[in-house]
Amino acid sequence: MHLLLIEDDLDLGRALSQALKAEGFSIEWLRRIADAPRSFDGDACGCVLLDVSLPDGSGLQLLSRWRRSGLTVPIVVITARSALEDRLAGLDGGADDYVVKPFATPELVARIHAVRRRYAHQASDVWSFGELEIEPRSHVARLGGVALDLSPREFQLVLELAREPGAVIPKGTLSQRLDPLGEPVDFGAIEVHVSNLRRKIGAERIKTVRGVGYMLAS
Repeated sequence: MHLLLIEDDLDLGRALSQALKAEGFSIEWLRRIADAPRSFDGDACGCVLLDVSLPDGSGLQLLSRWRRSGLTVPIVVITARSALEDRLAGLDGGADDYVVKPFATPELVARIHAVRRRYAHQASDVWSFGELEIEPRSHVARLGGVALDLSPREFQLVLELAREPGAVIPKGTLSQRLDPLGEPVDFGAIEVHVSNLRRKIGAERIKTVRGVGYMLAS
């Protein structure tokens, strides 16, 4: 999963970036509101970690602006402000969770996965789609209880489709989500991965919408 971290503290930003990368996340770290994107092309970002006190303004103002523009990506506020009115302002302003500094990295990781589960309408760490089961944190997929031999890219692809089961994900969106920090993945490569994935999980589980993209049958 790709994360966007907006945190101005150098020491915390470095430590948090390293710790989250060690947990398997890719991460982009920004320090100012002015550097934050106004939108997320292709929704490549899986979750935003947003500090409240930033050098050029309040993170809550950025949060409010994002939500007014229709941005739906999960956002976790991270801040030293622990007062009830601050927590309520964050949650009422559109945050999916509110974590008070200092915090333990395992707790933050658990909260990130929790907001992602809610976004995907899943109640546990095992995402179920009929006989197909996916465990994002363990990078395991099973069909009928049998573990599937998926390449890292195939697992990433089925996970991205599983984020919005029953919805068509455009190829352009998938190309950015599959490599958020690099060049968008070539459409031809995506077609090859989809073909391989269909052989392993069943062709009927991935629908093609011609000229648009792919959908995981819900």
